[in-house]
Amino acid sequence: MADSIRLQVSRYRPDTDAEPHWQEYDVPLRKEWTVLDGLNHVKNEIDPTLSFRWSCRMGICGSCGMDVDGEPKLTCGTFLTDYEPGPVTVEPLANFPVVRDLVVDLSDFMAKLPRVKPWIIRDDDHRTVEPDVEYLQTPEELDAYKQFSMCINCMLCYAACPVYGLDPEFIGPAAIALAERYDLDSRDQGTRERLDVLIEHEGVWGCTFVGECTRVCPQHVDPAAAIQRYKLKAAMATVKAFLLPRGGR
Repeated sequence: MADSIRLQVSRYRPDTDAEPHWQEYDVPLRKEWTVLDGLNHVKNEIDPTLSFRWSCRMGICGSCGMDVDGEPKLTCGTFLTDYEPGPVTVEPLANFPVVRDLVVDLSDFMAKLPRVKPWIIRDDDHRTVEPDVEYLQTPEELDAYKQFSMCINCMLCYAACPVYGLDPEFIGPAAIALAERYDLDSRDQGTRERLDVLIEHEGVWGCTFVGECTRVCPQHVDPAAAIQRYKLKAAMATVKAFLLPRGGR
């Protein structure tokens, strides 16, 4: 194994640069080093002006997502040795505006997420509920939505989604997966409210089922499956509304 590997890093400072450009750095090639370790070496030992996000280094916070050799990855779980002899290209996540270097602006996702109401909605007006009541669940009820609850909002699915890249109005895979997570929760009663949002064109019908969102998801959430389930749910709601106009909702 070589002693070092070259990183080709996308650099962009909006106050001085007209467009992004490449800058190369040689970093130590160690068996246990990830791409994030390489970037931190650059930041700490070579070029302190390099900007990127990271936090936990454990694949949980989702903040270190970048495009590595053209594929969305969590850099804390992507090893440099997988790319030897190099070079390794590191770019900001695709489909998002670049703030600086490898940092992208996630404002669009943060604005869209509340639209699907990713929280438990209750309609208890017709019953008496104690203030501190617990809504208990069986292990089977937990398993029904557990997979979709594993989303860490890393935005890899948005970077990989060609639909979102072409149509920024598309609400996107992570938001839809989180909507399905709460729809499947036995404590929730907000399915209809979310469906009213996701039944629109910029909701589930914008998806052409490429499946890249599921392929790149580091937590195996399978947002593509959530979208297809929602399409079926939306189609059934439409049929019910047509056949039972008074009770379809």
